Amino acid sequence: MASRVLYLLGCAAPPVLRIADVVADAQRAGWDVCLGLTPTAAHWLTDQLPALEQQSGHPVRSRYKLPGQPDAWPPATAALVAPATFNTVNQWALGVTEKFVVGFAAEAIGKGIPLVTMPCVNAAFARHPQFPHSLETLRRAGVRVLYGPGGFVPNAPGEGRPDTFPWARALTAAAEAVDDAAEGAQRDG
Repeated sequence: MASRVLYLLGCAAPPVLRIADVVADAQRAGWDVCLGLTPTAAHWLTDQLPALEQQSGHPVRSRYKLPGQPDAWPPATAALVAPATFNTVNQWALGVTEKFVVGFAAEAIGKGIPLVTMPCVNAAFARHPQFPHSLETLRRAGVRVLYGPGGFVPNAPGEGRPDTFPWARALTAAAEAVDDAAEGAQRDG
C-alpha cells in the first residue's frame, strides 16, 4: 500500500521553530512528510534546512519550481497549512498566490486534496475585519479550519506561547480529513 503523503506547509510564526519535532511526530503517525515553508519561515530555519531535508527525505520547498522542471515531491494525500499567519490566511482566501505555500494550498482546493489549516495569529490580528471573512471563505471551500475552541486560540500581542501550539490536534485533523474524503468517495462511488 502506498504511503500517505502529507504536505506540511509552515509560515513564519513562532511555532514553526518546532517543525522538526512535528515532522517526526507525523512520520511516527505513518506520514511521508514533504515540508514547504514561506520564504520568511525558510529564512528563520536556514541553519536547519539541510537536517530537515535529511529527516523528511525530500527537498524543503519555499519557492515555485521552474516551468518544465519535474516535481521533487510525490503527490499529496493531504496538506496541513500550519502555523498559518494572518498574511497567509488572507492571501489564500483572496487567491493571492505569489508564495509557493499559498499557491499550492489554493490549487489544492480545486484538486480536492484534503486541506487543514491552523492559524497562528494574536488577538489584535484576529480583530481585523478581513480575518473572519477569510476563515469563512476557506471553510466554505472545504478547508478544515482549526481556530478557536478545539484549535488555536489567539493570545494578546507579545504573549505568544509557541510551545503550546496544538500540533497534535492539527496532525489528527489531517488524518481525519483523509479518512472523511475516502468515506465520501465510497458513498459517491
